[in-house]
Amino acid sequence: MSERVGERSLAVAVCALAFMSTLPIAHLVIGVIYQSECPRQRLIPIYLMVLGATSLLLPVLSNLPGIVGKVCGSLISLFCFCWFIAGNVWIYSIYEPNYNKTASIDTYCNRTLYLFAFWTTNLNYILLGLAILCARWSDLS
Repeated sequence: MSERVGERSLAVAVCALAFMSTLPIAHLVIGVIYQSECPRQRLIPIYLMVLGATSLLLPVLSNLPGIVGKVCGSLISLFCFCWFIAGNVWIYSIYEPNYNKTASIDTYCNRTLYLFAFWTTNLNYILLGLAILCARWSDLS
């Protein structure tokens, strides 16, 4: 019986890991595909690539044994926070870019790239708001 529960727990953990790694992988893929497709703000694809890579590395490095894991996890978390703030500046400062590549190269940013970066950033704020509401709700109960 306990062997079956262990197998289920492992399956749930693998599914959760696969689900939680989809967004960082999407960040990486979108950033690489559209690497040179936003002359208006050339740092947006770089932002997505670095965010995706660090988001994938964070759980791995945080689970290193001993103090090394704690230090690595803390440093990467601090970097991710600062990088997220920088990404907000890069993304929101050009809202809304010109999606027409032929109109003006200086104001152009690929629609898929920009909207993906814009809405995943907004999603972070939505999830933060929900987490705060849930925490507040549980305090009231």
